[in-house]
Amino acid sequence: MTRPIQASLDLQVMKQNLAIVRRAAPEARVWSVVKANAYGHGIERVWSALGATDGFAMLNLEEAITLRERGWKGPILMLEGFFHAQDLEAYDTYRLTTCIHSNWQLKALQNARLNAPLDIYVKVNSGMNRLGFQPERAKTVWQQLRAMRNVGEMTLMSHFAQADHPEGIGEAMRRIALATEGLQCAYSLSNSAATLWHPQAHYDWVRPGIILYGASPSGQWRDIADTGLKPVMTLSSEIIGVQTLSAGERVGYGGGYSVTQEQRIGIVAAGYADGYPRHAPTGTPVLVDGIRTRTVGTVSMDMLAVDLTPCPQAGIGTPVELWGKEIKVDDVASAAGTLGYELLCAVAPRVPFVTT
Repeated sequence: MTRPIQASLDLQVMKQNLAIVRRAAPEARVWSVVKANAYGHGIERVWSALGATDGFAMLNLEEAITLRERGWKGPILMLEGFFHAQDLEAYDTYRLTTCIHSNWQLKALQNARLNAPLDIYVKVNSGMNRLGFQPERAKTVWQQLRAMRNVGEMTLMSHFAQADHPEGIGEAMRRIALATEGLQCAYSLSNSAATLWHPQAHYDWVRPGIILYGASPSGQWRDIADTGLKPVMTLSSEIIGVQTLSAGERVGYGGGYSVTQEQRIGIVAAGYADGYPRHAPTGTPVLVDGIRTRTVGTVSMDMLAVDLTPCPQAGIGTPVELWGKEIKVDDVASAAGTLGYELLCAVAPRVPFVTT
């Protein structure tokens, strides 16, 4: 038998999450963001569950080619655009929509020999200060692109830095308004947070990412608990060992957890080499045999320890949910001082995946 840890993906839930996104932004078309190998879920495993989307958005050229080879004929948006001028040959062949965010990309696109124009997303820096043209340059760039033979349909895009805050997009929207004054253009502005909480920014295309996978863009599950969104991934394992310890005994590397009275400890086949966060402290929530309990001690490479006090019936082979439908990945991440995004993306290659 194989080691009991596995990641289960509920593709029906993913379809439902996409439907919830459509209800949240009924007038907009949807780019389903599948970057980072579909946020760790595996693009080849999940793309068909998102088949009702209007387009896929990603970074990796190889993944875009894979989608085309699997039969996807709709739009594919490359969120960071092409990384080298020679990539444009593949963009042309596979009909990819490219982001343009830098002067060198303008020149490369101008000089490329394409069979047909490419659709373009012009990225404006609205305050994130990663990629994009400054607002005062946007109209000039737009006009340059509009004059190019290699350019098809154009859309203006930006990315909000603080859309998870109620007033978080005001300054960004002001910058975008400055950039587009006098322009007649389509817009794609809304990430997951703006899709849920800022309908004034939906415009023509929304770009949901983490919410398609059932985690919160704010990092707090309570913020999406009433939306109907559900986790797609369940990371589960089993108890492979049990220790009955006396008061004063310690658990794990460094002896970070000390037993205060006789206590049963379960050892679970999951550790940081599987993608479980090493810095998850004692008290991180976990589900054992359907009962909520906690981790104790330091997470090891291949194992972690849990308190069996609330579930005295648990023993060898008892199922453990590390995160999923009951133990939200956002709650585990919060305990470990990170975000659900990171944990989902960090599930290790050695963990087998199953889809339902």
